[in-house]
Amino acid sequence: MSTADTTPSLDFLHALPKTDLHVHLDGSLRLSTVRDLAPIHDLGFDFQTDEDVRAVCQVPDDCESLVDYLRVFDITLKLMQTAGELTRIAYELAEDAHRENVRYMEVRYSPLLHTNQGLDYDSVVAAVQEGLDLARRQYGIVCGQIICGIRHISAESSLELADLAVAWKGRGVVGFDLAGAEKDYPAKDHIAAFQKVLNNNINITIHAGEAFGAPSIHQALHYCRARRIGHGTHLIEDPDLMNWVNDHRIPVEICLASNLQTKAIPDYQSHPIRRFMEEGLRVTLNTDNRLVSGTTVTNEYRLAVENYGLSEDEVLGLVMNGFKSAFLPLKEKTQLVDQVLVEFATLGASFSGEISRRRRIQL
Repeated sequence: MSTADTTPSLDFLHALPKTDLHVHLDGSLRLSTVRDLAPIHDLGFDFQTDEDVRAVCQVPDDCESLVDYLRVFDITLKLMQTAGELTRIAYELAEDAHRENVRYMEVRYSPLLHTNQGLDYDSVVAAVQEGLDLARRQYGIVCGQIICGIRHISAESSLELADLAVAWKGRGVVGFDLAGAEKDYPAKDHIAAFQKVLNNNINITIHAGEAFGAPSIHQALHYCRARRIGHGTHLIEDPDLMNWVNDHRIPVEICLASNLQTKAIPDYQSHPIRRFMEEGLRVTLNTDNRLVSGTTVTNEYRLAVENYGLSEDEVLGLVMNGFKSAFLPLKEKTQLVDQVLVEFATLGASFSGEISRRRRIQL
């Protein structure tokens, strides 16, 4: 049977080298860590078992909306207000990712949400970096930080965070994002922040087209100069814009489990991922929130295989898209791609889409 016809097994999906380009630190705590930290912060929940934590912190597939989904963060953020807590949670996230063969990960969060006990922005970023650095020394996993402005807070705070991203460029921060409630909070209100990071040659990704239509994506691209789009499910509504995204090789950060839970899609069969792939868009698969969505990178690939009938070759293409879309210098990205191709061969997989390593990575 040819690679193009092979249905990948769960073991194969787990063994593949992978990326996670869209994962929120405050939505990806370990169940055991929530149990450990909850009594210290008097959350009002008696978390005795992992199931107790899941019942409160993991949303169901019939979650009502993105706003409903985001309510869980009112709980997790209370557990992330000291440097020690941030370092621990960042380290554990990288360790968990390593255990399922994630080679490169970009961890996003908003430092302004971690200052309730006196930490300043620099201390927050330093604490997260300490955890990621420790994981890299122990496991070799490469991680970058993405600083997030929050749509529904203020443009002024986003500009402060843009300054923070500039200050930490080259010391762990690789990008800037805008997250939070999308409807009624347009990205262009935060344009000063995006001008700041763009003028300092920092990569931009923006949550867009998740809880609002294609005009939100248009604004993220053409007003705020995003180089990647977070979620982007509503891109399917504007074929002309989709062609532009495709022509300019703008990666789309797909998160299947959370897309269903936030009602970006009504059901898995309605997801545009298969259409995106058929059109040749640079689709990547990501977790969004490991805890809140109850998922892993391997699980996201499993969902894709089971719901969209992906072949082994298509899965390898998605994996390669993740590495190509990383906010890394081209030289480092090329080295990662070369390593991934070697690992493909070790797993007995041959990626027909990788005609020429360096030519393909630059397209």
